Amino acid sequence: LLAKSSYFTVNRICCEKSCLSQFFCLGGGKKKFGHKGGARKFTSFEELKAQQEDIEKAKSFEEDDEPNKAFQKPRIPEQQNSSDSDSSDDESDNEETKHKGVSHLIEVENPNRRVVKNKKFKNLEFNQEVQLSRREKEAIEKEQARQRYLKLHAEGKTEEARADLARLAIIRKNREEAAKKRQEEAAAKEAASIRR
Repeated sequence: LLAKSSYFTVNRICCEKSCLSQFFCLGGGKKKFGHKGGARKFTSFEELKAQQEDIEKAKSFEEDDEPNKAFQKPRIPEQQNSSDSDSSDDESDNEETKHKGVSHLIEVENPNRRVVKNKKFKNLEFNQEVQLSRREKEAIEKEQARQRYLKLHAEGKTEEARADLARLAIIRKNREEAAKKRQEEAAAKEAASIRR
């Protein structure tokens, strides 16, 4: 009855190769055993030899397939004559000095790599002015501007100082008026106490 249901057959077809029997397919696809062991497969000596030959062929093909090989001069077989051997030596020297491509024409330098050159003591200049960086110059200018502003502020020449002085004058005036009122009230109290 279970074997004829579509659910069981689908699971059985999916798990047929990995499960040992149909009984394990009943669990809804959950397998009871891990299949780590598997069947043992041994490679025969002939197969190993064939694989090694394939690898060696691939390596030799890669070595033969150099990108600049088409641009190299074919080698001239050496002859027994001494004059010819001298000329062939000169050609072999020329081949060594020739560069491939344009890499020898381009000078590549890392701009971030700074080479520190040691200077001799007698070549050092002690009276040379120290060059300030942009940030240091800006910091010095900012401090000088602040000092100028404080000096003008103390002299009362800035708008802020004028506003502060005006505010202080108003406060002084209010305090003087308040002091006069208090004196008048105190005098009025004394006069009232004397009348009684």
